Amino acid sequence: MSPDTVEFLRREDGERIAYMQRGGKPPGIVWLGGFKSEMIGNKARALDTWSAHQGHAFLRFDYFGHGQSSGDFRKGTIARWRNDALAMIDALTEGPQILVGSSMGAWIALLCAIERNQRAKALLLIAPATDFTEALLWQKLTDDARRSINEQGEWLAASAYDSNPYPITRALIEDGRKHLLLDRGALRRLSLPVRVLQGMRDPDVPWAHAVRLAENMEGDVRLVLIREGDHRLSTPGDLRLIERELEALISEVFSA
Repeated sequence: MSPDTVEFLRREDGERIAYMQRGGKPPGIVWLGGFKSEMIGNKARALDTWSAHQGHAFLRFDYFGHGQSSGDFRKGTIARWRNDALAMIDALTEGPQILVGSSMGAWIALLCAIERNQRAKALLLIAPATDFTEALLWQKLTDDARRSINEQGEWLAASAYDSNPYPITRALIEDGRKHLLLDRGALRRLSLPVRVLQGMRDPDVPWAHAVRLAENMEGDVRLVLIREGDHRLSTPGDLRLIERELEALISEVFSA
């Protein structure tokens, strides 16, 4: 299969998850995108190119209701997207994997690492929006927005990255509460190397939130704060930093 070909994994409910895959040596790298993002974004494409040059297997995909995958975005939840990621890892990868998660994808990566601790050998988390439905969204909503979610089932949020607003549903908020990780002990049971990259000018994920995540973990955890970095971390310099961190992580974990 060509690495530029979009393929589809059919889920048990009939939905189809779009993906692009490149074969290569271990460890494989799995890209986990953010809320409303697609697998053709700048960071995913840059890491695909980097993986090709390094000879590593690389997998990227669109969650249910995202990009080229089927499904109604309004019906998406953290559990649904985590299960999509687990299905992709189980069906399409072999051997040890490094999970690279951006924004919401970092939360998904952490949840997958807990579920597949024998497969996930390291994490690279970019602007990690762990527990974002509660800590970064619900707690900051106005009373009117909360009332709309509770009574009408959704609220339309303006997006800095899209001309169209996107729905925040009651199902997303309620399901998110079932999968919160911060200050609950689950992260301390993860025993794998973790690297966190966080922009200090990120309007969506405050850098203190990344510090809180690092404080919730034990072992080999390193946090890099980028003074001028925004949420996307997609400038040429940002992309080079991501690639260097991934290369160093692979060297440190798999050189023995």
